[in-house]
Amino acid sequence: MRILTRYVLSELTKVFLVCLFGLTMLMIVVGVVREAAQQQLPASQIARLIPFILPDALRVAVPVTLLLAATSVYGRMSGANEIIAAKSLGISPMVFLTPALFLAALASLATVYLNDLAVSWGRDGARRVVLEAVEEIVYGMLRAQKGYSTQSLAIAVRKVEGRRLIGPNVSIGGNEGAPAMTIDADEAEIRADLKKGVLKIILLNSTFDIEGKAKFQIPDAWEQEIPLQDASRTNAAAKRVPSWLSLNEIPDEELRQRELLRRLEQEDAARAAYQMLSGDLTGLADESWRQRRARIEGEYNHLHRLLTEPHRRWSAGFSCLFFVWVGAPMAIRLKNRDILTSFFLCFLPILVVYYPLLAYGVEGAKNGTLPPYAVWAGNALLALWGWWLLKRVLRY
Repeated sequence: MRILTRYVLSELTKVFLVCLFGLTMLMIVVGVVREAAQQQLPASQIARLIPFILPDALRVAVPVTLLLAATSVYGRMSGANEIIAAKSLGISPMVFLTPALFLAALASLATVYLNDLAVSWGRDGARRVVLEAVEEIVYGMLRAQKGYSTQSLAIAVRKVEGRRLIGPNVSIGGNEGAPAMTIDADEAEIRADLKKGVLKIILLNSTFDIEGKAKFQIPDAWEQEIPLQDASRTNAAAKRVPSWLSLNEIPDEELRQRELLRRLEQEDAARAAYQMLSGDLTGLADESWRQRRARIEGEYNHLHRLLTEPHRRWSAGFSCLFFVWVGAPMAIRLKNRDILTSFFLCFLPILVVYYPLLAYGVEGAKNGTLPPYAVWAGNALLALWGWWLLKRVLRY
């Protein structure tokens, strides 16, 4: 029995590792190209993205390649009548299936970790690479397109000579009470200060227009500082999004969110009671009440996302186990030695049923219309389907 177990485990591992390497490399290339094109990263920074994109590529590649390994190995064994020969000797098919399920269980735990690593360390690292390359990104786009813009910053120039920006027009959006302003200058230079976390624009002979309310000129050199976050195309608010938090951070964030909701609802209750006692009933229909209710609904939506995220990551990780749970007995029943045929015949039903059900469960749980554990519905369906297939493999 140990010889059979080692044989199956060896075959599964070889196919799995070869396929995993190929698919991961492909996904890394696609991920790097997509991120570099989206952020307009210079070539010198692209290689730095690879370690941060690797966990994201692996978490997607592991379940698919594990299913491919299981269907190819068991499809070949069944097609060569090895399973039938073993059953004729009184050896249960579970002897062949146990190594795959054991490998899938280990891969599931690893994939849960990769899911957590990809959305926390990986995304944060990729964001940090972009922030550190802002200066090169801005200069690159100004040379190529004569313009660069984000949600908070827009720069247009007539031309770029080395590090000098000729005829720059800089628009800075207002935030946190600061007014928006437009700056026209004869020339400028951009420098990134990573220690302070700001992008410095050194302007010469500049004219400032503050929201059309004030206008003045500074003939000497003027240094305007802009936070790197505002100068880049990364999303600062994404840091608070549950999908960017590690599993260790989510419980604390959930407690803070519940406390915030409790405080907001207490404030609303106190305000409503005061207005009713003072006879200000028309104030209860004020626009500010609708705005406050909209905020509370938004905060509840954030809480639902926090509650859903751990279930989503664990269910996505354990898709490895359930893919093999279905794929291995199905490949044995199909008895097809062609690798791709066995794989697609097993993967197509999963693609049509599992992923839409997972997406529906995640979306419903995030909206609060479904409980958080609804994201396991796809895995539950695969478990039932795999059990039905396994009974027929063991019986016939």
